[in-house]
Amino acid sequence: MRVVSGIQPTGNLHLGNYLGAIKKWVAMQDEMECLFFLADLHAITVYNEPLALANNTREMAAALVACGVDPERAVLFNQARVPAHAELAWLLFCTARMGWLNRMTQFKEKSGKNREGASVGLYAYPVLQAADVLIYGATHVPVGEDQKQHLELARDIATKFNSDFDTELFTLPDPIIEGPATRVMSLRDGSAKMSKSDPSDMSRINLTDDDDTITKKVKKAKTDPEPLPDSLEALEERPEAANLVGMMAALSDRTPEDVLADFAGQGFGAFKPALAEVMVETLRPIRERFVALKSDPAAIDAILQQGSEKARALAAPTVAGAYRALGLQSA
Repeated sequence: MRVVSGIQPTGNLHLGNYLGAIKKWVAMQDEMECLFFLADLHAITVYNEPLALANNTREMAAALVACGVDPERAVLFNQARVPAHAELAWLLFCTARMGWLNRMTQFKEKSGKNREGASVGLYAYPVLQAADVLIYGATHVPVGEDQKQHLELARDIATKFNSDFDTELFTLPDPIIEGPATRVMSLRDGSAKMSKSDPSDMSRINLTDDDDTITKKVKKAKTDPEPLPDSLEALEERPEAANLVGMMAALSDRTPEDVLADFAGQGFGAFKPALAEVMVETLRPIRERFVALKSDPAAIDAILQQGSEKARALAAPTVAGAYRALGLQSA
């Protein structure tokens, strides 16, 4: 079983990044063969200041290692160090159909009203995503609800390529559906995703926040006056309460039902201090290691270089096989 997953190299990492993807990656590396990459080629579908992108890539790598991704147990690299990603993407562009891409909902959401002004990369990046996983023969890919459609596209591209060129080159990857707290919401608005772009720093828990800041933010998190119920159904119309319960469940490796069993009937005056304590104890060692790693960019570059060498070796046979199947190289 081989898992491939990527994450955008954004700065100002927060609890949503950790619970949404990184914590799950740490668990996966002990159970299966894993390749994790920083999606810097995806980042350039919109404008990024070059120095900021380079720094953000190192920062994300530092965060992954600080959170427990082990470069000796998983392959950790950034896309740009493995040119085969872009190389295979072009070959797959010639297999993917315009009609398939036109159905991708994320382009419509990301381009908004300025569709004509969006980059070709923003329109076509799901094909690069397909290359990202097909190039390594991934058997499984962790996906949230917003990425299911893109994995289906990867399977469609792989199927058509294999069929068109009478080959079994590409493995069709299956999804790993992520569990609770995949979408960590804002502390100020339970209907909005936790984001670094929110103008209010009180809306998120940053991985660099100290213990007192974390406690203060949890204490001031938006809630409602009702006590916690004894069932998830009763939380459906209470997004802020559901968000905090989801955080507690994910941080303490329990289900939301287990959390409610412990706190049913209690108000947030009791629940918030308990949540803050769990959050502080979880994030303190991550923060300390993250800060130390960020101060040593050469060490981070060495980790990414080591990972990219492993990734290039794994990718090479697939790219060569694609060239041969297309008649671009002799068998």
